[in-house]
Amino acid sequence: MTSQPDYYAALRVKPDASQQEISRAYRALMRTHHPDIDGSPAGDRDVDDGELLRIMQAYAVLGDPARRAAFGRSRNRTSAPGGTPTVIPVRKVSNRFVPAGNTIRITPVRWESGPWA
Repeated sequence: MTSQPDYYAALRVKPDASQQEISRAYRALMRTHHPDIDGSPAGDRDVDDGELLRIMQAYAVLGDPARRAAFGRSRNRTSAPGGTPTVIPVRKVSNRFVPAGNTIRITPVRWESGPWA
């Protein structure tokens, strides 16, 4: 299973950052990482193309609200503890008036006892 990249870490913003904060972080990082900005000759540049690509990919996802929401959903799904469903205890309660505690009550369904009977 391939791990999903952390786009928030690539842009150095928190997951609850606003769209404006994401845009500002992207522009600031592009000013420091873009090969044409530093003004040095092409042969003297020490540019990490991988870092630049990660920044651009992160902004492509986080800059679009729909893609950011989809990324957040997939990120939450993969960060669930163990990736397994949570077990909720269920027990049958015979008396409705007895407190059930931290469980879900289930009772038989009596279709013949409704207003339609």
